[in-house]
Amino acid sequence: MGSYLITTTPAHGHVAPLLTIARHLIARRHRVRFLTGAKYADAVTAAGAEFLPIPPESDIDLDRVGELLPERAGLAGPAAIRFDLRNIFFKPARGQYDALLTAIQAEPTDAVLTEGLYLGAALLALRPRAERPPIVALGIFPLGAPSRDTAPFGVGMTPMAGWIGRLRNRVMTTIADKAIFGPVLEEADALAHEIVGRSFDGSFMTWNVRADALVQFTVPSFEYPRSDLPSTVTFAGPLPWMPPSAVEFPDWWDELDGSRPIVHVTQGTVANTDFSSLVRPAIDGLADRDDLLVIVTTGGRPVDTLGPVPANVRVGSYLPYRELFPKLDVLVTNGGYGGVQQALAHGVPLVVAGQTEDKIEVTARVGWSGAGINLKTNKADAAKVARAVDTVLRDPSYRAAAQRIGADMRKTDALGTLDDVLERVVALPTA
Repeated sequence: MGSYLITTTPAHGHVAPLLTIARHLIARRHRVRFLTGAKYADAVTAAGAEFLPIPPESDIDLDRVGELLPERAGLAGPAAIRFDLRNIFFKPARGQYDALLTAIQAEPTDAVLTEGLYLGAALLALRPRAERPPIVALGIFPLGAPSRDTAPFGVGMTPMAGWIGRLRNRVMTTIADKAIFGPVLEEADALAHEIVGRSFDGSFMTWNVRADALVQFTVPSFEYPRSDLPSTVTFAGPLPWMPPSAVEFPDWWDELDGSRPIVHVTQGTVANTDFSSLVRPAIDGLADRDDLLVIVTTGGRPVDTLGPVPANVRVGSYLPYRELFPKLDVLVTNGGYGGVQQALAHGVPLVVAGQTEDKIEVTARVGWSGAGINLKTNKADAAKVARAVDTVLRDPSYRAAAQRIGADMRKTDALGTLDDVLERVVALPTA
């Protein structure tokens, strides 16, 4: 029986997949402690793990970041990433690190499992291996491993073949390191030197590839190929999906009988305070189309917040996703990594519109893979959404690409692969 410490920033999209991992480890009779924000104490306890709190001064609720930091509104791409790094991740770093050290010193820890944006773990990784437990980074967002074959992470640029592509990547990486992200990389180095006495040497944003292992929860066919992929990276396939439990079937469920294509529209459970970003444009663009049935979820918000809907639209606050996804012909989404991969696992092609946080990289991969259309916007246009949906329905290549990736995903065992990595990493010598 092992003893593992899981750390994550307090955000639903970070906590939920790591709770899946915690449940798995506990089912295998491992001891699991879970370090995150107080908001998730009950969920952690319900999963069977011991909850450890981030200090209050470092406990920033990332699900309310728009409310807490209104100046973030309107930012996209690199500007949004710079803002988030400074205001959401750097500020709580010292408290995260101190809490992590306290937990490790309290009892023996076989490994620390962390998502990449828990800066306390990034700081711990700077210490010599003999002074800390092994650190396993959990790739619950697109892989950011730097490569001569890819543009820098965060700019949403897809690969370009040949020497011209590598030249572009080298130039873009230099620009990103010096101009786009240079100031925040310097801040990260200064912060690390102040707290740990060592710096990231300008590579904070890719620290997780230098962890003792990085388990990336996707398949190679949904990730950019890298001829220089670090040996620390293991592709595991997507994590098992844990949709909300006890979701009742809506009274219109019998209409999903296959008599017409079904288009599902969602902005997820967090980025759903402004339905004018994608949900409403999709509804309006596909309005009164007798040849389509449009299924919308409000992600937990009251159904009436959408206002009046056309005759071909059905709405639910939550939906029974496990039964819904096999029925879908197209998913229209803002590009959450988990939801996109679940669609692909079912062979469902996509229309995506999201340019904030990691979504700029998720949506870029959808377009690059051929499994859908990337609208490359945060504020979708109704007519463009409708045209994209019609194109995906009409052109069989999109579904073929989604089915190809889905077949790869269904061959994987994400949690079993994680077990194998943990066994290997824990057994490595500390010298």
